[in-house]
Amino acid sequence: MKLLIISDMHGNTENFDKLESVFKTCDYVLCAGDFAEYQKEETAKPVLEKLCKMHDNIFAVLGNCDNPDFIEELDNKDINVQGELVYFDGIAISGSGGGTIFTKTTPNERTEEDLISDFKILTSCLDDKESADIENIILISHNPPKDTLCDKVNDTLHAGSELLKSYIEKTNPLLVVTGHIHEGKSIDKIANTTIVNPGPFAQGNYAIVELEQQGKKWSVQSVQNLMM
Repeated sequence: MKLLIISDMHGNTENFDKLESVFKTCDYVLCAGDFAEYQKEETAKPVLEKLCKMHDNIFAVLGNCDNPDFIEELDNKDINVQGELVYFDGIAISGSGGGTIFTKTTPNERTEEDLISDFKILTSCLDDKESADIENIILISHNPPKDTLCDKVNDTLHAGSELLKSYIEKTNPLLVVTGHIHEGKSIDKIANTTIVNPGPFAQGNYAIVELEQQGKKWSVQSVQNLMM
């Protein structure tokens, strides 16, 4: 299975056409939010419309630059996994939107507790001893986990979420897709979990993840951070 990973489109619609051939080769598209350009919330809708023309199988969350009400647009397009739990091909996918409170100049800054609360359906299923085992989990979180390459702003500052890092350690997903920190374009791991920040799509960045299935178990076979 091949996944196309994008994040931080920030109002850019032109790069979709440059990546058309890549969209066609991928089975699913995972989008970690920031449809809108900084302080230009109206730029989110054209990006969403263009994205949805590129592929039939998309899972997405909002970013900190997106108005929280824009979640309704993702719902209308049937691509929203923020606060949801979706199953496909034996994989469970759930998402968290927005970023931690920092500058207070973007519309979707939230507490770490609020960010983690978006996974409450997944958490409930994992805590339910009578529910079916969930072995193959993918998380999409606009805000990255703390103290990884993916949240590294510079040599001394990590801007990720400590609670998200703890949640990953507890739930052991096979893959976490993130964004938000443009300087944090990278691939890292927390225990056995692969963390991918593809870098800002607005600057031509994206990632390709290939998953391999053995029986009912999926694993990450390869990850590439690329530029168009």
